[in-house]
Formats: sequence, C-alpha cells, structure tokens
Amino acid sequence: MDVTSAMCAHGHEQVVLVADPPSGLRAVIAVHSTALGPSLGGVRFWTYASDADAIQDALALSEAMTWKASIAGLHQGGGKAVVLLDDLDAAHDEAMLRALGRAIDELGGRYLAAEDVGATTADMELLATVTPWVTGVSETLGGSGDPSPVTAWGVLVAMRAGLAARDGPDATLAGRRVAIQGAGKVGGHLAQLVAEAGGQVLIADRREDRADAVARSCGGQPISADEILSVACDVLAPCALGGVLNDATVPRLGCRVVCGAANNQLAGPAVDEALDRRGIVYIPDFVASAGGIINLAEEFTGYSRARALARTATI
Repeated sequence: MDVTSAMCAHGHEQVVLVADPPSGLRAVIAVHSTALGPSLGGVRFWTYASDADAIQDALALSEAMTWKASIAGLHQGGGKAVVLLDDLDAAHDEAMLRALGRAIDELGGRYLAAEDVGATTADMELLATVTPWVTGVSETLGGSGDPSPVTAWGVLVAMRAGLAARDGPDATLAGRRVAIQGAGKVGGHLAQLVAEAGGQVLIADRREDRADAVARSCGGQPISADEILSVACDVLAPCALGGVLNDATVPRLGCRVVCGAANNQLAGPAVDEALDRRGIVYIPDFVASAGGIINLAEEFTGYSRARALARTATI
C-alpha cells in the first residue's frame, strides 16, 4: 500500500503506526484534519486481514469524522484510531490500553480519543489515567459517558427528516417498519427509540443472540443478517460496519429511506446515484450519526446531557 499517496488523495495530515511488543499492541492512529480544531474520533477494536486493511479503515473513518464535525459546526477535526485484535471477544488488556494511551499522549492533543466499535467507557477511563486527550469518560468523572444513546437520538431525528422528504412534512415513524442492521450499542438504543415512537422494529446482527435480546426488549422482530437488506420496510438503518451499500446490495434493497449510524455506508462515490435511480432517500451517514460527536464536544464547555440532546435534535 502506498500510504502517503492515499493520505494525499484525501487530505490526511498524519498517520501513526503503533507497536508495543510487551503488551502486543498493534494500532493505527489517523489524523485527517485539524483545520477547525483537534481531530476527534473513536478507538475501534477490530480484526483485520492485513495492516493495509487497518490503515485503509483508519483513513476512511478519520475522513468521515472531519465531515461529521464540520457539518455539525464543531471546533474539531477528524481522527480515528484502530487497534488490531486477533480475538474480538478477548478482554482489553490493561498493558495494551496503557501503551495506546502513551501513543495518543505523544500526539500532544492533535488527536482526541473516544469510543467506537469494541470500545467501552471503562477503556476510555483507563486511557485517561495515561493521557488527558480522551473523551467519553463517565459523567461522575466529568465526562459524557457512552455517546451511543445520543448518537441513536440523532439517527431518530434524521429518520423523521428522511420520511418527511419522502412522504411530506407530516410523516411520522408511527406504524413504519424500520429495519436496523446491527444490534450493538447504537442499534440497540435506536430500536428502543423507534419502538417508543410507534415504529415496528426489525433487527439483525451477526450475533443472533444479541438481535434476539434487543427485539425482546422493544417488542421487535429479529430477522437474519442475510435478510435485513432486502426485507420490505420504510427505513433501513445500517448501524454496523461500513460499505454495506454497494453495486450488489442496492438493487435488492427493500426500503424507501436509508438512515443509519454506520460510518462510510457507501462502498463508492457512485452508489448515491444508484440509490437515487431507485428513488431511495439517503441521509448521509456523517449527518445522521453526528449526535455522538456533538455529545462529546459538550465536554469542552461543561457537559450537559440536555444541551447535547437539544443540539443533536437540530440534525
């Protein structure tokens, strides 16, 4: 992989490769832009087939964070860290997290860490013992805690906007079928919010037990991961990993609106045109999922959950 050419193609400022043999840490930290402020983005714990795949993911995710912060009017840029794991289900070793914290600290505030896939509030709190450049610690420690509930709230208000664009200003979620791909932290919270708004929840996850649990909690219906994209519904909410909308999947989509929290949902720049040809309204992922970064930005002025929710509602 020609890393510097890939960076130049999308305007990245810095990529840091991190290895700590004693703890086994292998990570990539990507800083896309600091034009509006320090780069802010989550730490993703994931398995990758190669280092090149991990770097590519960090580049794409950090760029998406720039657009997300910019369109939300925040004084932050976009960054991302990915930690390469051999086993997703293994506990995050304290020594590994401390090594990651040291690597973040060496950037001197150019990158601010937060939660992403696989990360927890406890992980952020351990990182915060090593470096001050961490967001998303618990409210008892002066932070905002898990950003997932606010992210989900932002997706819900974006869904309402998408339905209004499709069906007119009086459109609501009541009686609508909403298919949620991914029953993780954001997907789980979103399912509850959709159900409370009167929508019918269909939910799928690569871990069927997790989808079953969320469905039971909100009165929804679990369906298979293979079926979620083609099931007949009003709204498809991708809340898992990116690239789910591509040349193969768009022709079989069963939705009228796409609005979800997953980053980089479009596999390529032409996919939006394919959605348009099918008459499917697409809410850009970096708009729909901006609630998380809006929530984290509130930490810099003295955290208020009410203020974070109100600002997220402007999505």
